[in-house]
Amino acid sequence: MQRIRKAVFPVAGHGTRFLPATKTVPKEMLPIVDRPLIQYAVDEAIEAGCDTLIFVTNRYKHAVADYFDKAYELEHKLEKAGKHEQLDLIRNVLPEGVRAVFVTQAEALGLGHAVLCAKPIVGDEPFAVLLPDDLIWNRGPGALKQMADLAEASGAGVIATQDVPRDQTGSYGIVATEGFSGRKGRITAMVEKPAPEDAPSTLAVVGRYILPGSIFELLENTTPGAGGEIQLTDAISALLKQDEVLAYRFQGTRFDCGTHLGLIEATIRYALDHEKLSDAATQLMQNALKELGVIDLE
Repeated sequence: MQRIRKAVFPVAGHGTRFLPATKTVPKEMLPIVDRPLIQYAVDEAIEAGCDTLIFVTNRYKHAVADYFDKAYELEHKLEKAGKHEQLDLIRNVLPEGVRAVFVTQAEALGLGHAVLCAKPIVGDEPFAVLLPDDLIWNRGPGALKQMADLAEASGAGVIATQDVPRDQTGSYGIVATEGFSGRKGRITAMVEKPAPEDAPSTLAVVGRYILPGSIFELLENTTPGAGGEIQLTDAISALLKQDEVLAYRFQGTRFDCGTHLGLIEATIRYALDHEKLSDAATQLMQNALKELGVIDLE
């Protein structure tokens, strides 16, 4: 498989779990310390070698596009005020040579449909799909770079997975594998949200995929399910019959930022790991826990 150059970000959802905040602010723009959630996924894709970033959005969400666009008036004010550090931050949201492309998903017809919307830009080459809700923290190479290296070396598609408690399999897509060795194994089947007693394993799919361009034809031929949605899982199940796809246990910690607790946990972890804020954040958290009587620091 050739090295991936294109990454698809499905960002058309309404983020109803975070209302009322997401009434005007897309959930992808909610901050983790000092950067919006979408920036972490974008940085991960760029680190993996992607230079074309495809955002599948809806016609109401302009904030993501505005974020990656030039802000001439703001840049002029910062430059005039001599605030060069802040100026560099907003100018380097995307590095030189990386482009952002925006595609509108006219109707919310499922993740598979959102990915299919990117077909005219991706073409027939392998590409990545990143769900920004899944934020993956790692001090070493990002999860997608780990996967891209494996895809290039093996010639196979790669799907990120992590072990979950068996009683939580009903909340995830679960894969069955064979020949699992180290961090990878060949996927033989995918089951969407199985009951614990029916789950073929406890390996859950996480929001990172590297897929061949042939997935688009399979998506076009996928029968819509409940609510008229086209499921990416169904197309991948069809893909397994013709191509090898690997499950990969990535190195790193995944935070489900589509939930309140996941967003809070990610904010705490990134604050504690922040180069400038770590010590102060640690002290603030200790003080808060002490004042609330949660722990005794004496």
